[in-house]
Amino acid sequence: MVVTINPGLESEETIRGVCADLSSLLRGVGFRDLEGQLSCVMGFGSDAWDRLFGMPRPKELHPFREIRGVHTAVATPGDILFHIRAARMDLCFELATHIMSRLAGAVATVDEVHGFKYFDDRDLIGFVDGTENPVGQAAEAATLVGPEDSGFAGGSYVIVQKYLHDLERWNKVPVEEQENIIGRHKLSDIEQPDSVKKPYAHSVLTSIEENGEQLQIVRDNMPFGEVGKGEFGTYFIGYARSPRRIEKMLENMFIGNPPGTYDHLLDFSRAVTGGLFFAPTATFLDDVDPERQPVAAVDAKQAQAPEPLPNERPGDGSLGIGSLKKEAEHE
Repeated sequence: MVVTINPGLESEETIRGVCADLSSLLRGVGFRDLEGQLSCVMGFGSDAWDRLFGMPRPKELHPFREIRGVHTAVATPGDILFHIRAARMDLCFELATHIMSRLAGAVATVDEVHGFKYFDDRDLIGFVDGTENPVGQAAEAATLVGPEDSGFAGGSYVIVQKYLHDLERWNKVPVEEQENIIGRHKLSDIEQPDSVKKPYAHSVLTSIEENGEQLQIVRDNMPFGEVGKGEFGTYFIGYARSPRRIEKMLENMFIGNPPGTYDHLLDFSRAVTGGLFFAPTATFLDDVDPERQPVAAVDAKQAQAPEPLPNERPGDGSLGIGSLKKEAEHE
């Protein structure tokens, strides 16, 4: 779910109250099925962060930037993201109901998508999705902010996009050409050899390197669709320790690398939403004071404490820095 914040200080106080109580709501609903793997990530857009928390703020948090090429990665309104996951849809629905009941009058829903697992972890276009996701410590290193922004260590940047597929056109494309567009074999999910991959292949353009090192993200994409409406697609959810990683992938996809070799999957799949959020640690949310007014940037500068020594870590204050709690992990 993506929501926008309604005007007024009362709306902001209500939202901060939900931040502080989210862990409790999650435990209350999750206790009904301890094997249900219920989790919820709460992320905030750049403007929402300023309204709710002020300074300090995550170093790389900014509004989603529209990307224009042959196709366009659009930027759409969104202040808060709730990414709810479970092994059972009823757990997701129950938690979402409690959250939105608490937020009544404080927010307006701009997008709600109910995703589902598809056969063999495939997308609706028939290819396995998320094959290259890192796992274990590699996943943590790819997604969690570290010492580069120590005040927000353990948090993660999240970019979401809703893509609508033209399945009728896609299904008319010969399988061999589909495989060239994706860069993988459809049945086996084995990656094509580099020698035969097309420069416009999805797997080529979404693989990025810096100083010889591959920069990874964790994708938690989900298929969705409404048969009666003839609307089908993929909800892209990407977690990374820096939004620049995902932004570079999107630039490659929509503009091309080199320019012109754009991702040909976009000829069949259209981005209709786009948002960038920062998901702080569960500890940060637990420590939010609903009545505490945010400190504006100008106020923070005036009240700035003496600069710490080079090797001295500033106090955490109410941020409660720590790793994401078990119930809010990205899987």
